[in-house]
Amino acid sequence: MATISAVMVKQLREKTGSGIMDCKEALAACEGDMDKAVDFLRKKGLATAQKRAGRALSEGIIQSYIHMGGKLGVLLEVNCETDFVAKTDDFKEFAKNIAMHVAASNPLGIRPEDIPNEIIEREKEIYRAQALEMGKPDKVAEKIMEGKLGKFFKDNCLLNQAYVRNPDITVEDLLNEVIAKIGENITIKRFVRFQIGES
Repeated sequence: MATISAVMVKQLREKTGSGIMDCKEALAACEGDMDKAVDFLRKKGLATAQKRAGRALSEGIIQSYIHMGGKLGVLLEVNCETDFVAKTDDFKEFAKNIAMHVAASNPLGIRPEDIPNEIIEREKEIYRAQALEMGKPDKVAEKIMEGKLGKFFKDNCLLNQAYVRNPDITVEDLLNEVIAKIGENITIKRFVRFQIGES
């Protein structure tokens, strides 16, 4: 049985933002292995998020972010269940961080189903043509196209993107961590990104 020190708990808290008792439990369950404890907390966060997924989200905030001397701006709506949570620092910080992420990474939508079908079809055509050009048979070309489309979603869907402030996790991982910490369902409802000179 590994000894769980206060220093280890503090390190895990700093890495994950989880509560003291959750960090102690994770370290004990993972016999003091820090990386496994991080994964343990992430899975727990995901389980909490899934439990809360059906709840109504009628509160929240509109967050703005203006960058580069007013040449780039984002408006973002993040929803939660109660006005109390909407006013917490954790919730506001999450909204601010996501607005900054949108400014930096320019996603095309929140999830794959938000991306217009014509864009997806055009990408599929390009990937398929590239594979056939390399002399790949139809079935292989299809597989290559599916793989590249998965990468396209990872790069262009907000929830699938690597979080700019911690590329080891996705925006969805961060969302699940915040849901677990706050104890309420949260969703990123919509965003719009403006950049001078872009149509």
